[in-house]
Amino acid sequence: METSIRPAEEADMKEVYRLIRELAVYEREPDAVEVTEQQLLRDGFGPDPKFRCFVAERDGGIVGMALIYPRYSTWKGPAIHLEDLIVTEQARGLGVGSALLTEVIRYASGQGVKRVCWEVLDWNDPAIDFYEARGARVLRDWDVVQLDEAGIEAYLKEYASI
Repeated sequence: METSIRPAEEADMKEVYRLIRELAVYEREPDAVEVTEQQLLRDGFGPDPKFRCFVAERDGGIVGMALIYPRYSTWKGPAIHLEDLIVTEQARGLGVGSALLTEVIRYASGQGVKRVCWEVLDWNDPAIDFYEARGARVLRDWDVVQLDEAGIEAYLKEYASI
């Protein structure tokens, strides 16, 4: 049983969405997923795709995915952000994650980026170990900062007139 990695197609978004939901459960946020399969189709395959996605197949089914998009570092230049690398629970330990990460790094290298970056939950020791074993640095002294949709709206109400 071999794992094959390929760019995702529109027909794959149902399975990509299933993997996203599975990750949300694993990360203890089962109700946090707001994106829909239709949004994935619109945002990933229109005239101006907002992301690129790779899928991993084994035994004729999709068992993993990696979703990336371009970023720009003011210190380094072009970068790729790995939003999620997901391997279904049944396929973990079979090399699927390594194959997906390799494809992302190969793609990033081909794009000439200076950095690939992503986040990992501080309690997800298997993922941290996986990334560090492959040469990634986990920057434990940085905190992720976000404004969600409500935060954006509140910010604009409070500070847009300044």
